[in-house]
Amino acid sequence: MRVLVIEDDAAISAAIDAMLSRRRFAVETVGDGDEGLERLLRGTYDLAIVDVMLPGRDGFAICRSARAEGIATPILVLTARDGVEDRIRGLDAGADDYVAKPFAEEELAARVRALVRRGERPLQASLSVGSLSLDPTSRMVRVDDRPLELGATEFRLLELLARNRGMTLSRAQILEKIWDYDFQGSSNIVDVYVSQLRRKLKAAGTNAQITTVWGIGYKLVAVTPKHAPSGG
Repeated sequence: MRVLVIEDDAAISAAIDAMLSRRRFAVETVGDGDEGLERLLRGTYDLAIVDVMLPGRDGFAICRSARAEGIATPILVLTARDGVEDRIRGLDAGADDYVAKPFAEEELAARVRALVRRGERPLQASLSVGSLSLDPTSRMVRVDDRPLELGATEFRLLELLARNRGMTLSRAQILEKIWDYDFQGSSNIVDVYVSQLRRKLKAAGTNAQITTVWGIGYKLVAVTPKHAPSGG
């Protein structure tokens, strides 16, 4: 397993290198954002750990550029910023997980294992709910024949709901499946992403809708106008 670590703090970079090496990962480290992106684009890695505050290109820009170039390598953003808005910004930029400094070694190791497992999961056939279709291989979403642009985390949430269409998933289940760990903080991050998805689905004109099952969670269903749910 190859891991690219893009971190300009030499002590933190060395600690991550040592921790991963003990777990039999092959580690490459780089301390500059521009060089880090260049390596990520030309290399084959099982995971990238990317700091936000870097000389040259910052971590959010690295995520956006890598995803724009079709790089599907799981990315874990490592930063001192731990506010919900910054978490959302990182995830929307294309990161798969977010760890705030200072961190416990075992926590970081658990996140790494979770992301590596996620990258090894086989992709399944296209999914459809009403006029909405998802292709997990290309990560494309369409409403009828029109493409629908989604962020990386929005896509994973929609894919999870589509794979369980008609079934109600609790916030805890969504947190576990999308982020692969017990989210330490308010679960309203799920509500934020559901709200974003609802707006995009409505604007796209699909009859696939995310409905609220009060006191339980959310489910994705296909509705006809006369049976459309009255509440969000």
